[in-house]
Amino acid sequence: IVTVRFKVGEETGPSLVTVHDKLASHLDKMPAGVQMPPLVKVKGIDDVPVVTLTLWSPELDGGSLRRLGLHLLQQLKQIPNTGQGFVVGGQAQQIRVEILPDKLRGKGITTADVIQVIRGSNAEEMVGRAESDNTASRIYAGSFLKSPRDVENLVVRVIDGTPIYVRDVAIVDWANEEAASYVNYYTGPAYAEVESIEKQADGDLAITVAIAKKEGSNGVTVANDILAMVESLKGRLIPEQVEVEVTRNYGETAQEKVNELLFKLVVATGIVTLLVWYALGVKPAIVVTVVIPVVILMTVFAAFVMGFSIDRVSLFALIFSIGILVDDAIVVVENIYRRWLIGGEPSTEIAIDAVREVGNPTILATFTVVAALMPMAFVSGLMGPYMAPIPVLGSIAMLISLFAAFAFTSYLAMRIRPSMAQLEKAEQAEHASNEKLDRLFRRIIPKLLDSKTAGYGFLAGLLVLFFAVMAMFYTTAVTVKMLPYDNKPEFAVVIDMPEGTALPATANMARELAERLREIPEVTALQTYAGTARPFDFNGMVRHYYLREDPWLAEIQVQLLNKKERARSSHEIAEAARALLTPIAREAGARVTIAEMPPGPPVVQAVVAEIYGPDAETRRQVASDITGIFESVEGLA
Repeated sequence: IVTVRFKVGEETGPSLVTVHDKLASHLDKMPAGVQMPPLVKVKGIDDVPVVTLTLWSPELDGGSLRRLGLHLLQQLKQIPNTGQGFVVGGQAQQIRVEILPDKLRGKGITTADVIQVIRGSNAEEMVGRAESDNTASRIYAGSFLKSPRDVENLVVRVIDGTPIYVRDVAIVDWANEEAASYVNYYTGPAYAEVESIEKQADGDLAITVAIAKKEGSNGVTVANDILAMVESLKGRLIPEQVEVEVTRNYGETAQEKVNELLFKLVVATGIVTLLVWYALGVKPAIVVTVVIPVVILMTVFAAFVMGFSIDRVSLFALIFSIGILVDDAIVVVENIYRRWLIGGEPSTEIAIDAVREVGNPTILATFTVVAALMPMAFVSGLMGPYMAPIPVLGSIAMLISLFAAFAFTSYLAMRIRPSMAQLEKAEQAEHASNEKLDRLFRRIIPKLLDSKTAGYGFLAGLLVLFFAVMAMFYTTAVTVKMLPYDNKPEFAVVIDMPEGTALPATANMARELAERLREIPEVTALQTYAGTARPFDFNGMVRHYYLREDPWLAEIQVQLLNKKERARSSHEIAEAARALLTPIAREAGARVTIAEMPPGPPVVQAVVAEIYGPDAETRRQVASDITGIFESVEGLA
């Protein structure tokens, strides 16, 4: 046994996760038979399952379902880039020894004798050491019992030269362990809308197979490969009386988000192109539009070199950058055209001098934008790494756009140069537009300057509009939020019964709440987990929901229709579910928490109070008082 002691929490010292990972990395180098038990249940972002499959059946028991789930997990682990996997629910197999009292009395053997023989035989210990050929070896005696046959063949006692085996006084066979948790599956009112076959589940026994992906792999590809293998195993490994439901598919949700962001990327590029086309003409629009994919491709390459993955946040950074990364190109093109008009010819020398003329201010403006973005990259905590792609990739895109403006834009402007007639026509159109604005301002501004009534009336109108806009924040007429709630296809209900509640009572409460949730029309299915934790998501990873294994703890996974098929958002449905379930839970002395996937990095809770005191009694009293204060505050759930 090796004991490692180290300091935790000091800035110069390693974290618990770092030490654990370094110790775990040495497992492959250890000799066979030497194992490292887990120090703590350390979970990282790559341990979050990307796909969960719920197997349910009205015919099979929990033990059969769990064995089927383990066999299925073994097959799925053969898929490349799959990571950690586990099975939730069901009962594991164990060897059951049913002692027959009648046969014991006839042989003068007691129950304690049988127990002592089995316990003594189910052991393995080191009895010595040996050295040979410069190699030190350990010598072990005994072995663990692995099957009913091993137990049956144990000799309890020898009477008159005749051995009495365990099989002579007991029935030994495989059996399911006692249920320490319950997992049940329910179909909702919207289930028929997503399934072509009419299958209804009303709390049928179930197990959930969860599997994660390896770090750096494509979650969409891994999820699709998993689902393809599951389909191929139906009818072979998975019998017909077992239904398989995909209760989580982060590959699908990630693909939807990426497609949505790519569409917005195209839309943003199109809008910029149309604006440049309207303001400068067709050929400048072509020049500026060609620069956009060049800058984006070079930025993506820079992200690859720096170790950033192309995910939803990094794509958002590119969309955010499109509006500003064309500024440099527009300035260069516009000044080249202006100088050509002044010079009377589209010569190369004039173009070079035009780029030189705006070079320094363009560089200064670009660096100003980078200086405004970069401080976000040094934010600490969870928000820092989460939002880091925006300032980093945004700044890189700006620097690349600066290079592209001087190199590519000036080259393309020469290759796709308009004629002088087109330039003069564009100048006349711009001059006409300016004259219209000039006439408008000359009609309005002198009146505001000459008439006190008009001037002060205009100023009063501005003030009224300003404070009216500010009032929208206070009245919440406009919701102001950095990261608004996303419209997710799921949410969870976390149930805390009074400490010490028996498992059946917790399971009954979970069922009662599930029945109420089945009244919500957008619900397609539910899974209840009593005495065990559901497969954790990103929110559960931070909140440590995977540690919820006590008999008085339960969770409900609620699945909803696709957001395109329902009018209400998932947040609105979750609020309705909270109002529906809270009275039932309070009547039973329980607490329910509606756990939605946060729009940004998850946190332990929105509001956390840490109580420190001289003794347990004082701390509990203060904690109880603060809990009462929390419950009285509107908006705290």
